[in-house]
Amino acid sequence: MRGMMMDVPLLTTSIMRHAAEYHGDTEIVSRLPDGSIHRTDYARTWRRCGRLARALVALGLSGGDRVGTLAWNGHRHLELYHAVGGAGMVCHTINPRLFPEQIAYIIDHAGDSVLFVDPGFVPLLEGLLDRLARPPRVVVLADAAGMPASSRLPGLLCYEDLLAEAAEDFDWPDLDENTACSLCYTSGTTGEPKGVLYSHRSAVLHAMAIVAPDVFALSARSVAMPVVPMFHVNAWGLPYAAPMVGAKLVLPGPKLDGASLHALIEEEGVTFTAGVPTVWMALLNWMAENGRRFGPLQRVIIGGSACPPVMIERFRAHGVHVVHAWGMTETSPLGAASTPKAKHEGWPEERLAELAAKQGRPLFGVGLRVVDGQGREIARDGTAHGSLLVRGPWVASGYFRQEGAPAFAHPGWFETGDVVTMDEDGYVQVVDRTKDVVKSGGEWIGSIELENIALAHPAVREAAVVARPDERWGERPLLVLVLHEGQYVTWAEMARFYEGKIPKWCIPDAMVVVEELPHTATGKLQKARIRDMLRAGKLPPALTS
Repeated sequence: MRGMMMDVPLLTTSIMRHAAEYHGDTEIVSRLPDGSIHRTDYARTWRRCGRLARALVALGLSGGDRVGTLAWNGHRHLELYHAVGGAGMVCHTINPRLFPEQIAYIIDHAGDSVLFVDPGFVPLLEGLLDRLARPPRVVVLADAAGMPASSRLPGLLCYEDLLAEAAEDFDWPDLDENTACSLCYTSGTTGEPKGVLYSHRSAVLHAMAIVAPDVFALSARSVAMPVVPMFHVNAWGLPYAAPMVGAKLVLPGPKLDGASLHALIEEEGVTFTAGVPTVWMALLNWMAENGRRFGPLQRVIIGGSACPPVMIERFRAHGVHVVHAWGMTETSPLGAASTPKAKHEGWPEERLAELAAKQGRPLFGVGLRVVDGQGREIARDGTAHGSLLVRGPWVASGYFRQEGAPAFAHPGWFETGDVVTMDEDGYVQVVDRTKDVVKSGGEWIGSIELENIALAHPAVREAAVVARPDERWGERPLLVLVLHEGQYVTWAEMARFYEGKIPKWCIPDAMVVVEELPHTATGKLQKARIRDMLRAGKLPPALTS
């Protein structure tokens, strides 16, 4: 017997329509590249989405066509998110921080019919032309006065002119909820970047899950500032989640330095924000140097890479609650969030801090398994570690245009590449990435814990741990540090700093101090490059005991 409920498809189109109808006067604030502030609201944004959808059809685009974007977080990029998918096309957000050859590969592999770019990215696109097999048409996200000149890109189209020529009463198609709505490529740390193709259904379900109290806790009373870029895995779903609940949106544009972010938080009354650890470390350092405090900010989501416990403590000192989250491009991205349960009430502060440092427990809809090398589930005791597997309605089942690729090693499950522990309540803690674990004398040493300990030292600004070849043990951990300006620390001092915090055999045997560490386009440490530098003898001499 089937239930007698209406068969209404889950479409992203319904999100902005709902926001316009019931939260129409709620503000959307954008900082533009020139530093000025643009203000609009959900009602006007929905009307402009209609114009944009008509403009896309006028350009000759139809269902399934890919529409690329090279843009920061702003009101026009938000319009693209909702108009492109709603019109039956695929919004392909491209990370401009990737290497040029990766960007060119992604544009070609996706088969983008048209690119919408911020004016500041026109020179980047000009430099890519010779690498592109099929250069798409280009629309600049500007008005006529803000159009750049380009001798290499003739026929640039103006975004505002396209919208001005289109009516706003678009007949939004009644799509199947499994229709693709957006596309995002992995950062390609190994091999070429791979495309993850999201559906309307997956995007809506993901947004509904993350607004929950134990995840983002978003509501119509929230003022949300996604610092995570909209070109990175759907800005963690916030362009859908914020309008879904009617939250005020503050879009920071390209200026993500401490002073700019703090000003927006104070001036716009931001209560919620989300981003990667490197951005928050820079903000916290700026605030410490300038004696500033957070006024309205209540909650910050930290993900993308493991959040050091010292960062959680620094936010708490400002009265800001941190939620440590886990996810990846293939999981839309949120899969787990670390918030306490009723049983944790009354726990001592140090135990609550340990809990907050974990990546968290799975959201409803997400299944997690931790297995050993033979595929057997390990004990959920918070100590045994193994490979993390994930499945769910917003988890990728494969990659775009790789339909003939080998099936996943564990049928029905996606292997994340993370080595984790899991406790009896389902809280996972990432010990390391599979490729970054130090294998010493037959035992695994996780690099993340060693890095977090080093980051608690007052002289250390950034830390990475990689494996160094060792004749006796096979591998031993090497500590690579960036120090705060004017600071100095000896190896003996760092070795003492580790004592009593981890088993003695896990303490790194050597230390290297460098001026900076390499990062991926999304702010993660590029440990593969550090290992390459070590093998090539390009690191400074190691300090040892």
